[in-house]
Amino acid sequence: MNTRLFLILPATAFSLSAGPLRAEEPAGAADHLMSVVKTAMEFLVPPTGTRARAIELEAKFENATGDAKVLEGRPVRIKFQAPNRFFLGTEVNGPVSLSSDGTKVWIHVPKKHLLLEGDASVPRFSTRPDSVQATKVPPLQIPVTAEQLGLFQALVDFSSVPADGGGTALVLKPKEVAVQSLNLPNATLTIVPSEDGCWPKTFTYSDGKGTAATLRLTNHAISDELPATAWQPVAEPDDRVEPDDRVEHVALAHLVKFVQTAVSSLGDKIPTLPPAKGVRKVLATDGKGRLEDHDGARVLFLEGTPEEMGHQQGTLLKKEINRVVDKILYGVGVGSSFDKGRWFFGEIEEAVRRTGPFIDPRHLREMDAMADAAGRDREEARLSNFFPELFHCSGFALLGDSTVGGHVYHGRVLDYLRGMGLEENAVVMVIKPDQGNAWINMSYCGFIGSVTAMNEKHIAMGEMGGRGEGNWDGKPMAQLVREVMEKCSTLDEAIALMKNSKRTCEYYYVLSDGASKKACGIKATKDVFEVIWPGEGHPQLAHPIKDTVLMSAGDRYEELTRRVQGNYGKFTADSARELMSRPVCMNSNIQSVLFAPDTLDLWVANADSKNVASATRYTKYNLAELLKPNPGVITP
Repeated sequence: MNTRLFLILPATAFSLSAGPLRAEEPAGAADHLMSVVKTAMEFLVPPTGTRARAIELEAKFENATGDAKVLEGRPVRIKFQAPNRFFLGTEVNGPVSLSSDGTKVWIHVPKKHLLLEGDASVPRFSTRPDSVQATKVPPLQIPVTAEQLGLFQALVDFSSVPADGGGTALVLKPKEVAVQSLNLPNATLTIVPSEDGCWPKTFTYSDGKGTAATLRLTNHAISDELPATAWQPVAEPDDRVEPDDRVEHVALAHLVKFVQTAVSSLGDKIPTLPPAKGVRKVLATDGKGRLEDHDGARVLFLEGTPEEMGHQQGTLLKKEINRVVDKILYGVGVGSSFDKGRWFFGEIEEAVRRTGPFIDPRHLREMDAMADAAGRDREEARLSNFFPELFHCSGFALLGDSTVGGHVYHGRVLDYLRGMGLEENAVVMVIKPDQGNAWINMSYCGFIGSVTAMNEKHIAMGEMGGRGEGNWDGKPMAQLVREVMEKCSTLDEAIALMKNSKRTCEYYYVLSDGASKKACGIKATKDVFEVIWPGEGHPQLAHPIKDTVLMSAGDRYEELTRRVQGNYGKFTADSARELMSRPVCMNSNIQSVLFAPDTLDLWVANADSKNVASATRYTKYNLAELLKPNPGVITP
């Protein structure tokens, strides 16, 4: 949001050359506002032969409610001079700034003693000194064309209302046709001019559903030139560089990509899936692989050698893989640096280096082939495949007397990174490797490991993240889950493989075996391996229940056990899915899956823009049916 304000505020506020901003007559005010915006576009992109001037603004958020509550009281400091010199400062648990002098980019987080300096001479990857990229700081622009601007008055209603403290405010609201046809938010923007009418005094946004915020302009200035120090972190008294700040010299390309990814992600919307109608069709094929659509849900079929399967995924999901890599590495990843106070790429490269010797070479070959086909650096594919090491979730298994007919129901709740762009790239993968078991993977485009899966031998598995970050000398969790799927045919084999593997951080697993109708929970760290059988007590699980494995934490665990006790002996697939609803799942619930491993049925739900996964449509699949050579799909 702050980055977008940085692009738009100068455009809206620079109205000195266009005359006073009045709102007494909406039609005239609309014409005048358009004149202001056009003038601002010339300010951002000065006409040929015109010298670019510098603008400085100070503002503060007030009366923030709903989803915008996080902005309440936050200051905004902006400096800009076309085409690419800028300073943006705000506060997120202390001052934070993003700035550029046109050649370098700085991000400063004083509270974490972290100063990132993006330099085009620094390699993008430490393992490849030749990965220096000739990156330039791109010019900042208003994200609309002159043609789009010409449609503005036809799509927006203008009106005037009395402003608090006197005067008149201008109210902008999209017309109904714009809301319906262009999917614009049915929100209002209210602009209150200053007393002299030359600058807006406040901007108030409201969606009419409880989310609102006012941005008050407190200071402004325009000048022909600002000193070079104005674009650096040392320019602000409360944003000064201290002697103990860690100065990280990083690739300029990484910081530029971070800003671009953050801006491009604003306003992403994932529609709610309609009721399923049983429509299944092929979208594309590559060798033995194919991409299908099942009632709006994406299903990818992979088959063959690691190189063949990597090429199939990279070809069939090229656009989606590029989007996920950008959001994980340059969005979530780089963004995490500001909270941890450690440069993300340095940390994850170290983790990948230390886990590398323990990863099956076949998996690395598949990652590399996928990267080649998708047009990404191999390093990016490997780094982005490491991110599942940070999951936090819940899981359960119901069997025997706890269910109707003694069926096995295995639930997996994935609580992680909702709203960061993963859910729109969810994919069910049906995998038939040239070696080992066939299996189904509830995954995301570009990931060859797994955190939620079931194989043709009726083994299902899900995990929950714990502590121990930094214990990287072992096999990554996502690759360990995949090995269980491809190499194990019984629960005992799965337990043995996991116990004898060199492990990394703390994880908790739920495993079920539909063939033997058994299940267990596992607590695993690099040094500890504990198996919890159904109905068995554990210091971290205070309420053991016969014929169940219930693994969660805190209030979510208490609610899960309460629900199981209340419906014990009556569980069907439908009621087992209900166990995963709020508050057992968190607000971050991005995916929920219910396995019935004895029948190889499964139900998969993914979050959308409005709902957590457990509140959306579950799509039913059957692994045996999906593995049939002639599924009878409709080829467009």
